[in-house]
Amino acid sequence: MTLIQKLFRRISGGILVKLVPCALFSLLFSMTLHTQDAIPTFTRSYSAGAAGNAISYTVVGKDPAQGGTTTIPTVLVPLTLVFDGSPVRTVTVSAGSEAEKVVHSPLFGQYAFPSGTTQYTDALLRTTFNKPGMEGWHTLLSQPKIAPKTIHIPAGFGYVLPVKKSGRELAVVDVEFLQKEIFKQFVAAPGTLYVFLANNTTFYADGDATVCCSTGTHGVDAGSGQSFVLGSYFDAGIVEHSDDVQPLSQQLAEFFYDPLHQPLTHTARGVAAPGNVFPAWLRPGTALTTGGCGGTGIGTQYFLLQPTNINPKNNVPASIANTAVLHGMTYHLQNAATLAWHTGSSADLGSVYSFPDPKALTTAAAPCPARGRNPYSAVDKPATPTVPFDGNGHGHQLIGYWAGYGAAGSTFPLREVSPQWDVIIIAFATPDKNAPEGTMQFHTPAGLDTAAFKADIAYLKSQGKKVMISLGGGGQHFTLADPARVPNYISSVTQIVTEYGFDGIDIDFESPSLSIAPGDTDFKHPKTPSIVNLISAMRQLKEHFGPKFMLSLVPEGTQTPGGFPSYGGQFGSYLPILYGVRDILSFVDTQSYNTPPLLGLDGNIYQPGTVDYHVAMTELLLHGFPVGGDPKQMFPPTPASQVATGFLTGDTNPEIVQAAMRTLLTGKTEPGSHYKVMKPGGYPDFLGAMFWTIDADRRGNYNYSNAVGPLLHGAR
Repeated sequence: MTLIQKLFRRISGGILVKLVPCALFSLLFSMTLHTQDAIPTFTRSYSAGAAGNAISYTVVGKDPAQGGTTTIPTVLVPLTLVFDGSPVRTVTVSAGSEAEKVVHSPLFGQYAFPSGTTQYTDALLRTTFNKPGMEGWHTLLSQPKIAPKTIHIPAGFGYVLPVKKSGRELAVVDVEFLQKEIFKQFVAAPGTLYVFLANNTTFYADGDATVCCSTGTHGVDAGSGQSFVLGSYFDAGIVEHSDDVQPLSQQLAEFFYDPLHQPLTHTARGVAAPGNVFPAWLRPGTALTTGGCGGTGIGTQYFLLQPTNINPKNNVPASIANTAVLHGMTYHLQNAATLAWHTGSSADLGSVYSFPDPKALTTAAAPCPARGRNPYSAVDKPATPTVPFDGNGHGHQLIGYWAGYGAAGSTFPLREVSPQWDVIIIAFATPDKNAPEGTMQFHTPAGLDTAAFKADIAYLKSQGKKVMISLGGGGQHFTLADPARVPNYISSVTQIVTEYGFDGIDIDFESPSLSIAPGDTDFKHPKTPSIVNLISAMRQLKEHFGPKFMLSLVPEGTQTPGGFPSYGGQFGSYLPILYGVRDILSFVDTQSYNTPPLLGLDGNIYQPGTVDYHVAMTELLLHGFPVGGDPKQMFPPTPASQVATGFLTGDTNPEIVQAAMRTLLTGKTEPGSHYKVMKPGGYPDFLGAMFWTIDADRRGNYNYSNAVGPLLHGAR
């Protein structure tokens, strides 16, 4: 399942929009002192939409009409993060030496902005509410008190990647865990803003490292009611287009525009949280599709990206920043979208849509399009014919998931898949919550006749194809932690496979279904019950069905290559399974899209979506690697004939996939790429490519199967 699908499922519970009857509009504003944090704020409303409803929003400070200066007491907390889950070494990433640089930056210092010589966030507000008579109106942060704190990050809650070219390190941390640990050390201080400063650190959300990455968060801590901002300071060369105070300036700008924002936790999804809500906006430069929607907040959900962020995928966000020289240092400041960008002309906030650089955004936000027909509908006939396949390949395979999504009549028959697909995996059999624990269930997709569906499976098999059933899927929680569940699991899976005639099963238990227990450090001899019992169940199924029964694994990036920098929790959770069934495994195809930035064997960090990333992450399995960086825990090479690379159709293009395949098969680095395959001559026995989904390939006129299939089948 894709990251977008995961996020949509998580946020679809609805968000509370504050509406005021149109008769009360005429631009309301009032001074409010919120008791939960006691930081002064004011609220205004503006008319929006064809119905003329008035939407309210809350901003830090006093209303401009009242004039005067508001100073907010501020505490700057440089964080020292201690990663003590590695068996090899304890890694410390500290922001202690960066605190003074932040204090002297335009975030706290006086800088000559077009709206006056003042601090960054004050200049942002003065640009926003630029009216005659407000010359003496300011909202300032006090010169901060410095209060350093140390937080320990155990295995399973983050990892550290060395940045080879700079000699520094990039940390990736569970933001919810960090926020919780931070506030264990603080007593709420009403009226005070805590600014937590990390160094060279990015964050993942929802307790899931595939939901990555942001460079901070902000708002009101749900537990303490304390107002806070968390942001990172990036040293030069760590992240492209994201230097020094830029990440922190972004979080401060969003906090000033949305002080009541309450970061959601993965234990409280679907609950309406306080905070400003605007009409859903389209990310600039994206197509008019729901996939380009940025959401209804000041920043996007989870990652809190600005419309000016140039890197909207699930990796380290970046933005073209505005530079400022102060006290002899060059600082980079976030070009933030102004309130006028979100509200349009109806709010009477002028036509400056970005700050500090008004040229970063020159027009107001475009609205997100309404959702049309089911995006997974496949009823339309492709305009391009399939490329025929004579079945005379050279051992390389094209593997795809047939999802069968859509309302009745919108799902295409299974027998209509392109002949280029060698292995068709049906998604999904899911946990049956109305049956004894451990039971899996599968129903013929909506709109398809069961007898015809079974006949289609038999037809594909008669054509030499393999048809498997995938168990689990993104968003499904399933565990065999209790051994009493194993018989139910084996019995139900046996019934599904037998009834439909599947060739085998595909294991897709994603985070947090599989999590290595604390203290379980040896992938060769796992102790975590859910992992031990799953290995046992897979071996029992193989023994029951015989040697031709297929078994495949489709881990997320955190669950296999993520075990290179760290081992524990979700990181490396598939490694003991892969090792435990290596002698009966048909293939493993890591999802090279549900994944964060990770480390290659060459010591360099690679970002998802690139040829280098796909090749580097795949070669970790092909070559072998020290688990958790421990040379005493070497994960052995997986035979190339058992390894495929997983791609998401909407997150790549045929050229990237073809380049990655050629590099892995031949060992030759493609033009524009940098990663060099460790094995001379590459891996000519490499299995091939997996795609989520066959349905999307068909809707795209077979743009992947027609391009990648012939390449694989013709490769020697």
